[in-house]
Amino acid sequence: VLLLLCYSAIILFFLKGWLALKTGVQMQKNFKTTVTVLIPVRNEAKHIATLLKSLQAQHYPISLFKIILIDDHSTDQTVSIAASLELQNLQIINLALEKPINSYKKKAISTAIAYCDSELIITTDGDCTMGPDWISSIVSLYEQENCQLISAPVAYHQEKNIAEKMQTLEFELLIAAGAACIQNKFPNTCNGANLAYSRSVFHEVGGFKGIDDVASGDDELLLHKIFRHYPNGLRFLKDERAIVYTEAKASLSGFFQQRKR
Repeated sequence: VLLLLCYSAIILFFLKGWLALKTGVQMQKNFKTTVTVLIPVRNEAKHIATLLKSLQAQHYPISLFKIILIDDHSTDQTVSIAASLELQNLQIINLALEKPINSYKKKAISTAIAYCDSELIITTDGDCTMGPDWISSIVSLYEQENCQLISAPVAYHQEKNIAEKMQTLEFELLIAAGAACIQNKFPNTCNGANLAYSRSVFHEVGGFKGIDDVASGDDELLLHKIFRHYPNGLRFLKDERAIVYTEAKASLSGFFQQRKR
């Protein structure tokens, strides 16, 4: 009975946050925020062209946003494919480290941020794709709410078997729970494949300093750092136009390894 009561309380807590979230964001007509999309990649030759073409098709003024691709020691054709697209707002950085470190992704992101002067940082992954209003929806919420960090939805698509469909269900519940907790001002999770934050706040909280020895956490641990400084500055963007799509793991073993990390 006690376990049932605890479980019910948790579910009600999630429902309260999810239902309280405003659905959709009023799209701005004129934008003023400069944006840099950061993409840490390693061996994403299969997906990188699709991602960059999605970014090229964004309904956001090209004068206000740029893309930084940080290559983390790829051994395939990721960089050459990206360069061959000849995008005018694309910058490619090669992450060349002499000594092994615990978190290459955090190092890639912090290195790229040092190269940019945009007001808003948006991170995604090399195996993702998104609709044309992705940046516009994020910036609309950022400009209207004056928030410091925005977590946005990530979803699996193109599932091929029952194992991938099961992953989709589990992942959607995880995203929804994270959204509800942010709304309830008890943040616990977000996803770096669709995360935006102010560049000035990243520097204000010390970036990844203090958490750079942890292999993962470029998203969740940064979320906690920003929340400690700005408890009212976090938002979840509950808008279909803001969804980033990626593929489920091809096997359950791959899924378990991902969750283990």
